[in-house]
Amino acid sequence: MTSTVRRAGAFAAVGTLAFAVPVAAGLASPAAATVAATAPFLAVAFFAMFAIGPDTPVFDVFARPGDYEDGRLYGLAAFALAAASLAFLAIRFDLPVWVFVGTVVIVAYGNFGQRVADRLHSDEVVATAGFVVTGFACGTVAAVVAARMGAGSVAPATALFLAGTGALVAALFRSVLFERDDPLVLLSVGLLLWLFFVLAADRGVGTTRVLVALAISAVLGYVAYALDTASLPGMLTGVLLSLLTIVLGGYGWFAMLITFFGLGGLSTKYQYEAKQDRGIAEENEGARGSGNVLANSIVALVAVLLWAASPSHIGVDPTLFLYAFAGAVAAAMTDTFSSEFGGLYDNPRLITTFERVEPGTDGGVTWQGIVAGLVGAAIIAGIAAATLEAVGPTGAALIVGCGFVGMTVDSVLGATVEGTVVGNQGVNALATLAAALTGVGAALAASLV
Repeated sequence: MTSTVRRAGAFAAVGTLAFAVPVAAGLASPAAATVAATAPFLAVAFFAMFAIGPDTPVFDVFARPGDYEDGRLYGLAAFALAAASLAFLAIRFDLPVWVFVGTVVIVAYGNFGQRVADRLHSDEVVATAGFVVTGFACGTVAAVVAARMGAGSVAPATALFLAGTGALVAALFRSVLFERDDPLVLLSVGLLLWLFFVLAADRGVGTTRVLVALAISAVLGYVAYALDTASLPGMLTGVLLSLLTIVLGGYGWFAMLITFFGLGGLSTKYQYEAKQDRGIAEENEGARGSGNVLANSIVALVAVLLWAASPSHIGVDPTLFLYAFAGAVAAAMTDTFSSEFGGLYDNPRLITTFERVEPGTDGGVTWQGIVAGLVGAAIIAGIAAATLEAVGPTGAALIVGCGFVGMTVDSVLGATVEGTVVGNQGVNALATLAAALTGVGAALAASLV
């Protein structure tokens, strides 16, 4: 084995110490349980920092490149301390112990799967798939085993959902961070899975929906990779958002989101060479990165999470968040269509002064682009009306209006503050936020809740 595979295997072995926590949780004394749960990881951290010298074989097994320069196993120590912190939360607070075990196993064993896949096929996407598949499979088994060891009960659907979500979140974070940031990845995944566990429990998620969501998300990831419509982080972000939307929202919510991802990606590819000649083409052959995907989807994601949390946790009618979601997605679609199709036409005018500007100028609009944007909003509104009982003709018209508001806000911000105060991704996020708030306000005014 290569040193990277050997090191990943050693870290996976350390991650297996997580199974000591369910045993410790059964102790009668909270203080004794806390000590027993955290002691194995604290011991590893101590030995990594003070007892394992740079000339020992164990050091070579665990050392990352930077550790050789420092002469200490900082990477191992940080990983162990992060695990100890989550173990403390599992014993003294409400973080389910089986969620803790699943989190540690997902990150540790997922990394091992990634290194093995990379050795077998040196391709970034294949290696990341190795992380996701291994982390998902091992995390699911770990959660079930930990529960049977006395760490509470876990429904199969919940174990599958959290393992899949955790594997995708960890893979996404690892794709945009450095290897030495694995402790941050571990803590972030643990805390997010804690949140998703609470929301999934409130929604009463079934096994069938989770399996369908996992299957659809896997197909979506493959199609995005095959068509090259998104970078690796962008693909992971889209797959993660799809999984969360299906499980926590529903199929109608997902239909809107996947329509934006699919048609938005294809519109970027439409007449790409002509857009390159005009200087308005997206970079990376039109493959959208995680920042672009998140900028257009973060408001919709928050709306899904708030929908899942209402009314049990926040006391707000969940229908409001439905219109926030639909409005945000409609705005993302209108902005994408208006830019990708409208940019192919001459004589755009600046939205604030109506002066003619060069194609691609921030805030420049064409009537063709406006029409294309409204068509995009109408597509989202039609899907919402066809798949969601709460959205009738009035609601569909409201969603189209949200898309128009988002498109207008995007153009105004592009003409005034883009490039000086905020970047393009910030403008996209603000435009979808404006559309979401419009949806909430209009739904209240029209008594749609």
